[in-house]
Amino acid sequence: MFKPLPARIRFRTLSRLLALLAVLLGVLAGPAHSAQAAPAFKVIAFYNGTYDAAHISFVHEANSWFPQVAAENGFSYTSTTDWNQLNTANLAGYQVVMFLDDYPHTAAQQSAFQTYMNNGGGFLGFHVSAFNTDSSDWPWYHNTFLGTGTFQTNTWGPTAETLRIDDPSHPATAGLPATITSSVSEWYSWQYDLRQNPAIDILASMDSSTFPVGTDPNQSWYSGYYPIVWSNRNYKMIYANFGHNAMDYSTNTTLSSTFGSAQQNQLLLQGLRWLGGQSGPVTPPPTGSTGSIHGYGGKCVDIAGANSANGTAVQLYDCNGTGAQNWTVASDGTLRALGKCMDITAAGTTNGTQIQLYDCNGTGAQKWQPGASGSLVNPQSGKCLDATGPSSANGTRLQIWSCTGAANQSWTLPS
Repeated sequence: MFKPLPARIRFRTLSRLLALLAVLLGVLAGPAHSAQAAPAFKVIAFYNGTYDAAHISFVHEANSWFPQVAAENGFSYTSTTDWNQLNTANLAGYQVVMFLDDYPHTAAQQSAFQTYMNNGGGFLGFHVSAFNTDSSDWPWYHNTFLGTGTFQTNTWGPTAETLRIDDPSHPATAGLPATITSSVSEWYSWQYDLRQNPAIDILASMDSSTFPVGTDPNQSWYSGYYPIVWSNRNYKMIYANFGHNAMDYSTNTTLSSTFGSAQQNQLLLQGLRWLGGQSGPVTPPPTGSTGSIHGYGGKCVDIAGANSANGTAVQLYDCNGTGAQNWTVASDGTLRALGKCMDITAAGTTNGTQIQLYDCNGTGAQKWQPGASGSLVNPQSGKCLDATGPSSANGTRLQIWSCTGAANQSWTLPS
């Protein structure tokens, strides 16, 4: 007579059969999702993050902004304070090297970087990565590679300026207008005139219309030629002379954003793609479209009470398709509804300055440019359009605030 198996054995056997069945079903069904695509190119950024609050602020921004645009554009971004990773074995895994706030100072690091560049590697440097008081500490880098020689002067305080596109044929400047508005920065001048160096391709310089540059009369430029972004034809490199935010040093508060200019961001991203072997223009946002601007919590940008009087609050509200939510993206960078423009109250530049409706007047307080992670950036202040709180309740006022990449600063323009 057949004797039943003990219960514990029956349970163990059943468990094994179910596990085997699950494996077989998994094989038949195939993978639940495809593997993540490999990055188109890999970037490693070196920095210190220890000197001058304005440079530290920029480093923090860069280490937030670049991962966002990397995710959106299919490349990878790694940052480190370990300059010893600047060695031949490690650099072999990256297509682009960034220097955010310094340059290498040991012989081994310098040699590895020079070998990397001689072998076709890509480089993007910012602001302090070219600063020196004696170019003899690394002549190849300062004199041959960057072409600058020794630092000469700087402007003060940090300002946003009009840049002229000197070489519109370069992949980094593709699709940009003849002049663009920069983000806020302190600006440097150099020992050597880069125009006299046949290896240097100047991509952008201070436009003559932008003088004077600076707010301190004793540290301002009133005329002259000042290159801001350039490349060296003998290497795959770009240097950009920005990366110094405006600061309230007494409170360590950031007052601007290096990534507050959409046109400058376009130049940066296109240049980075070129360095990584992925050349091609970044399509600028369309203008002339009309409709709702969707924001935090699925709400729409709304004019309180559908009132077109100057000073009327701009707020979040349930989307309803009325004229108070019907915005036009104008070619001059303004956002228009009810015959008026979205405006920063009293042309303020500090965090928390509220947004209002006002007569269109062509000032920087009414200019908006798409930025990273769906943000809308006001280049004059370097700040982002922000839902106060953050809150998505009806009636939540809109304001400007330092760009954070948070959901309450993400907006969808009409297409």
